[in-house]
Parts: sequence; C-alpha cells; structure tokens
Amino acid sequence: MPNKRHLTLAGLLAAAVGLAATTACSDQPDAEHAPAPAAAVKTAFPGLTPASGEPTLPRLSRQHPAPGTVTTVPGPFDDRFDFADLTLNRDTVGGSIKVTSDVSAILELQVVAGLYDSNGQLLHTGRFVHHLTEDGHDHGAPEERELFSISIPGQLRGRVVSAAVGVPVLVNE
Repeated sequence: MPNKRHLTLAGLLAAAVGLAATTACSDQPDAEHAPAPAAAVKTAFPGLTPASGEPTLPRLSRQHPAPGTVTTVPGPFDDRFDFADLTLNRDTVGGSIKVTSDVSAILELQVVAGLYDSNGQLLHTGRFVHHLTEDGHDHGAPEERELFSISIPGQLRGRVVSAAVGVPVLVNE
C-alpha cells in the first residue's frame, strides 16, 4: 500500500501537469486579441525596387561570340543543369538542358538567347519558357531533359551569325 508521502508527490505532479496544460492553452490568441493583419505582415520594404519585366542575364549584352558558335552565359542556376546539343541555324537557336540536381519535375524554366551579328554586336534577345501544366494524367517518370528552341525574327535572318544562351529561371521539385 502506497504511503501518504507518495500520494502527496503524485498529487503535486498531477497538479503541475494540469497547470502547464492550462497555461499552454491560454497562450493561444483568440480572435479578440489577435494582432491586426496590417501589423503582422510587412509588404513593402524601403529602398527595395520591385522587379519589372522578364528575368534576364546582365552578361548577355557583354558577350561577343565568334561567328558560327553558340556560347553559354553564366547565370544563377548553372550548378543545377548542363547544356547539350547547342545549335544555330537560319531560323532558330536551340539545344537541351539536363537538370543535374535532384528532380521529380521541372516546374518552370526560362532559357534566354542573345543573337549577334558578324561583329559580335547584340541584335536581339529571345526567350524559351516552359511551364509545368497539370492536366490530371500520369505521364510516368519525370523528364530531367528539356529541349528548347528560340526563333530568330524574320527581319534578322541572314544577319544573326552567333548566339549565347543562359538560364535566368529554373524551378524544380
């Protein structure tokens, strides 16, 4: 039979646990005492200019690729993919990107291309955009390789002799 001292310790322990549970529950804010949403979320930061336009790569305007070549431009995601099969013809610049980081699907991808004349001067910037679409069908294993093609505008055909490509946007799971 337990003695009186053990019962007293057990009673004190039970009281302490009950008090802790009551205190934890009372720390939760109720609707009357919740902070105003405007005070809880900061949506503007002084001195920060919001982004405008499409993402680009600043070095694209400083490239001077040799005629007949397609070079790459450094970007923020270079450690996550490899370019392959880069080509330039009269109508397009293209190739493929193989994602080398862990991937279950490419959600968003943008490849940007600078198109240059025989003097290495930038004539035009084109863009390939891939958005993952959810159509409700199982298409099997995700693809880590994405083909891209960027059209050369009709008025520049025959003048574009080189290109440079880079990736300003890459989102994968």
